[in-house]
Amino acid sequence: MNTRYFALVLGIFYTLVGVLGFFPPLITDTQPVSGALAVDLFSGRLLGIFPVNILHSLVHLAVGIWGIVAYKGYAASVVFSKSIAVLFGILTIMGLIPVLNTTFGLIPLFGADILLHAGTAILGAYFGFYAARVGVEVRR
Repeated sequence: MNTRYFALVLGIFYTLVGVLGFFPPLITDTQPVSGALAVDLFSGRLLGIFPVNILHSLVHLAVGIWGIVAYKGYAASVVFSKSIAVLFGILTIMGLIPVLNTTFGLIPLFGADILLHAGTAILGAYFGFYAARVGVEVRR
């Protein structure tokens, strides 16, 4: 898979995850998440696993749409992948720090989200920094 297709696949994945966050039947176990958040609309655990709320779902939608748009060009997909590596790396670290794991009460970043964000950051780093560089070298 090249960097452009990574942007597309990740974009579709995060768009779907963002949309799923707006379906209340898919959000369960609302009590543990709601107490720690100032914004508790559509709050709970998506599919019983990932803590979400409306802001979290909107961020997923934004990342997803960004990835789909970035697919259109090689340079845009590289910038997307590198940015995802950095942003999701920061979100992973924030999820590990108790005072920051709700993004100041706005977006839950704890629990299974830590693993999802870490995996996304690692993939973004691979496709943004390594695969993109190798792809450029092959073209020369």
